[in-house]
Amino acid sequence: MDHLIHNPDLTASVIYGLGWVYLLLFIMNSFWAHRSLVHDGMCNIRMGGLLGEGQKVPYAAFWALYAGLLLMVAITHLTGWNNPQQFSLVMPEILKTPINKASNPVAFFVGSMTIYILMIVLRKWWTTPTAGWLLLNFSILFLALSITDYDFRQIVGKPDNVPIVAMLYIVGFFTWLYFKKSVENDARKAAGKPLIEQENNEKVLTWPDLVYTELVCMVLVTAVLIAWGIVLQAPLEEPASAAKTPNPSKAPWYFLGLQEMLVYFDPWMAGVVLPSVILVGLMAVPYIDFNKLGNGYYTFNERKFAVSTFLFGFLPLWVAMIVLGTFLRGPNWNFFSPYEYWDVHKLELLNNINLSELFWIEWLGMQLPAVPPGATFAVQAPIIILREFVGLLAVALYLLALPNLMAITVFRSFYIRMGFLRYMVLANLMLMMMSLPIKMVLRWAVNLKYIVAIPEWFFNI
Repeated sequence: MDHLIHNPDLTASVIYGLGWVYLLLFIMNSFWAHRSLVHDGMCNIRMGGLLGEGQKVPYAAFWALYAGLLLMVAITHLTGWNNPQQFSLVMPEILKTPINKASNPVAFFVGSMTIYILMIVLRKWWTTPTAGWLLLNFSILFLALSITDYDFRQIVGKPDNVPIVAMLYIVGFFTWLYFKKSVENDARKAAGKPLIEQENNEKVLTWPDLVYTELVCMVLVTAVLIAWGIVLQAPLEEPASAAKTPNPSKAPWYFLGLQEMLVYFDPWMAGVVLPSVILVGLMAVPYIDFNKLGNGYYTFNERKFAVSTFLFGFLPLWVAMIVLGTFLRGPNWNFFSPYEYWDVHKLELLNNINLSELFWIEWLGMQLPAVPPGATFAVQAPIIILREFVGLLAVALYLLALPNLMAITVFRSFYIRMGFLRYMVLANLMLMMMSLPIKMVLRWAVNLKYIVAIPEWFFNI
């Protein structure tokens, strides 16, 4: 393609910059090899030959070998950066091609949900120091190799997108830290041992201990921001003009989740109702929470429902939507794979259909009830209700009947302990949260646009 001819995947600056990344990885893993030598002991694999028959090998040897490979890769980058045409340490096409072919909104959502489920099920494994370190190394190596692709680099390397990449690592670290402490506390409680917070309960004075620590952090953050401002260009664009709007026109990163919701909901729903429900729900949590365990200490087993529900709303339905809107939504808000060129001429034909059209035309083979032009409200109302009765009935059953059905089945214990009012608040908050993935699945499965479509009254669901 033409853009690849004029914009090569590898340049001297890219190769040189990645050399410092690999050198930093080498230093990190050298320290980790020393840590592994002290804490991890010996591997069960027995080596013969020069090491002697039956002699065990320390785990640190593998980390030292890996660090040595990273050092060689770093030296290759730092010494061969001036010859990009002959440089071969790039993301191989054998990996880029299947990733591009498998990239679509459905695969992205299913993948984020799969990661969320595995994160909870395998929390005892991935919160170990070695597993966490492996995941960190894998993510950095994958990012470094992906940067060798020009199209990927143009998106991830934008000055206003770099902080979002850093945010993903910060979110990942603190999620790992929470689960690590929770798994350890749950194991301690099961064994009858004191919690981490009870053992490490040493108190210090606000002055000078806390204030001094805050001062050091303030100085470090200031230094990082100054270096950041010097190294990266400010994400300033050309002056705004009504005659020329950006394509894609994106909201600030913290609103990209809401902008992604606009694909599936009307603006009043995605921009007003759902954000309001989020805020009201967060304010209501202290009043509807009946489980007093977990106050002041980390735990998962004692608050499985609360933690799982919060993380489901935060990670797959918010952070993942920000990632989708930032890195995978391009011109005309089309979906682009990670290594795909953002072509403004790309067109994706969508034949979306409302539930009323699906019911009357597709299923019954009848004509959709039509509202006469210029009709009064008294004339419009019965026709619109007849046209949309399937959608209205579905919404009523979802928000009114389903909570009662849940109260006598899967959430029976919640209903007994919470009472009617608190339970209904909880149930409706959960159902409103679940409306996003449900609407997404309906859009992908049957191209459903609106469950209730009343453009005459500017009311669509």
